[in-house]
Amino acid sequence: MSFLVYGAITGWIGGKIVALLKEQGKEVHIAQARLEDRTAIEAEIKKYNPKYIINCAGVTGRPNVDWCEDHKQETIRANVIGTLNLNDVAFVNGNIHVTNFATGCIFEYDEKHQLGNGVGFLETDKPNFEASFYSMTKGLVERLLGFYPNALILRVRMPISDDLHARNFITKISKYAKVVDIPNSMTILHDLLPVSIQMTTQELRGIYNFTNPGVISHNEILDLYKKYIDPNFNYTNFSLDEQAKILKAGRSNNELDATKLATAFPSIPHIKEGIIGVFERMAVIEKSKQQQ
Repeated sequence: MSFLVYGAITGWIGGKIVALLKEQGKEVHIAQARLEDRTAIEAEIKKYNPKYIINCAGVTGRPNVDWCEDHKQETIRANVIGTLNLNDVAFVNGNIHVTNFATGCIFEYDEKHQLGNGVGFLETDKPNFEASFYSMTKGLVERLLGFYPNALILRVRMPISDDLHARNFITKISKYAKVVDIPNSMTILHDLLPVSIQMTTQELRGIYNFTNPGVISHNEILDLYKKYIDPNFNYTNFSLDEQAKILKAGRSNNELDATKLATAFPSIPHIKEGIIGVFERMAVIEKSKQQQ
């Protein structure tokens, strides 16, 4: 029972998935092929003959999704063509199960799903956010993946880790000059990455909103950062309109309904409970660094 993981050579989440699989004693192979290279994918799958494929690859842009606005062809190649390549090759080579780490940044609050009314977007809802090219490609490929019976699609949002890695949502907003204060669904990796492996081995399929239940705001997170990590930290808010003036692409803000996931895996904590655990573990890590 082997795993083949794409997006683990340099990918943040991919690397964490590989480490977790190894901790669990699983046989895991790190894919070398680029998703755009269908021939290389075919050769790799035939070489390793995996029971499961986990896809953490894709383009988000550096330093952020604004990059995708000026690199549309590269973004399409990775996020659309590449993702479809992998799932299609897996399908025609024995209907191999593929877990796709996707995004929930394909929605924005609207009339039905208003900020604060507690009505989240369901797995059956179609994307309504295309203010960034990145989100547009991800929404498009999600709909196409729905036609593959071997595909599991996990809608990740604003991923949070226990360390201050550059890709951690906490790290990102702690370094912004100003932040908006909008409640959002978010994904705590400590809570959910083990669940993704369970979902893979159970061969679950279709779309799941892959977030902790509930929403939390930027200010709530930064207040906890100040309490647990840096008591001298301060931050300044600005409005969505002010934010839009400094960004090339729009940013998604939404609440995803995590009922489907929480019903299958009831141990997943609410975001406001889970985030306390994040900062408690982070404080231990940071204290250990200071003592070295």
